Amino acid sequence: MFVQSAPKVNHFSVIFHMNVFLVGGAVRDRLLGRPIVDRDWVVVGGSPKEMLAQKYQQVGNDFPVFLHPSTGEEYALARTERKIGAGYEGFECYSGTDVSLEDDLSRRDLTINAMAESDSGDIIDPFNGQQDLNNKILRHVSDAFVEDPLRVLRVARFLARYGSLGFTIASETLDLMSEISNSGELESLTIERVWVETEKALLEPNPRLYFEALRNCGALAVLFPDIDTLFGIPQPEKHHPEIDTGLHTLMVLDQATSASQAMDKSAQLAIRFAALTHDLGKGKTPEEMLPSHHGHEQISEFLTQALCKQYRVPNQVARIAKLVARYHTQCHTVFELKPSTVMRLLEALDVLRRPETLPLFLAACTADARGRTGLEDRAYPQAEYLEDAAQIIKKIDPKSLIDLGFRGEALGNELRQRRIKQLKELKNNYTKPSN
Repeated sequence: MFVQSAPKVNHFSVIFHMNVFLVGGAVRDRLLGRPIVDRDWVVVGGSPKEMLAQKYQQVGNDFPVFLHPSTGEEYALARTERKIGAGYEGFECYSGTDVSLEDDLSRRDLTINAMAESDSGDIIDPFNGQQDLNNKILRHVSDAFVEDPLRVLRVARFLARYGSLGFTIASETLDLMSEISNSGELESLTIERVWVETEKALLEPNPRLYFEALRNCGALAVLFPDIDTLFGIPQPEKHHPEIDTGLHTLMVLDQATSASQAMDKSAQLAIRFAALTHDLGKGKTPEEMLPSHHGHEQISEFLTQALCKQYRVPNQVARIAKLVARYHTQCHTVFELKPSTVMRLLEALDVLRRPETLPLFLAACTADARGRTGLEDRAYPQAEYLEDAAQIIKKIDPKSLIDLGFRGEALGNELRQRRIKQLKELKNNYTKPSN
């Protein structure tokens, strides 16, 4: 295991009786040889008065956290927690000078996050986090794990981050996650916290594992019931060899993740979330209609909108998800659509005013087409066709029609008819690739 030496930091100009340790994710990722994004520190034996005397800036109201006067990194006084109420906020914190480093580490979620490093580079590991790192196991520190329902989402998110390295969740930890899911504690989580963890998970290397972990412990049914319902819902085998709609959704998410890796985070989030929600309506198909899902697109859009409203999903992410839910089937069948219908699709996507929409929409639709067993590498010429269609309608200049005397409603009608005419020529001259 590669271990990067810790940089030296001048924590205090006068040391008093305090000890300072690098803790948590920075230690874990250093031991894994991964880039360290943030560094957090624990101060043992200190007090707010002493920290303020060293020009540290205090932040937060729940427990004493301070910002280093030059690096801006967080320094928290060692603390313990006692459960006094429901949810992840229902804790009473104590940060007296008698709190030891091991006391502080014992309140953390996973053993791999419950290690510390001294200024001399020594690793303090009272809960065998290094052993679990070597064995690639996500394991809870203590039974106090069940006191914080947010840890269900955090463990699932860590699996999405490290699962591709071979990490798995310890069976006894998964049992505790199931206990939390069945206790009703998940309902105490704020919508903001659920979305923050889910957004982070969607941006991890393997977001599929986040949703699989939530499903395996029963949390998906509590937090995202419309996604959980998809598992076990059949689709026509001719078009979906994988049959199960839930499995298809995860396969589409895999495709979206792979396709968006080189994009910026906002694009990644929009495409991956749209992949996750595009078929929500199939969970509402009457049993007598199965495995057909005629009309599921409108229901998918409605459920996606409700989910976005529930979790206050960012506007751009929500907009792309709703468009994909409503129009992905039209995208798949674009070669069979009339030019006027293609025009309505481009208008719905608002490609002229919002050109950034089309690439995101097409990426999600491509992922949907390829998120099927045996079709993962299938060509998707529909994307190129719609890109060409968008370029064609952009070339028709309204100014030339104004010069001809068109105004108001007449101008809009003429402009639209000329664009449809160009789309008709595109359709007539386009050679549809064979499958």
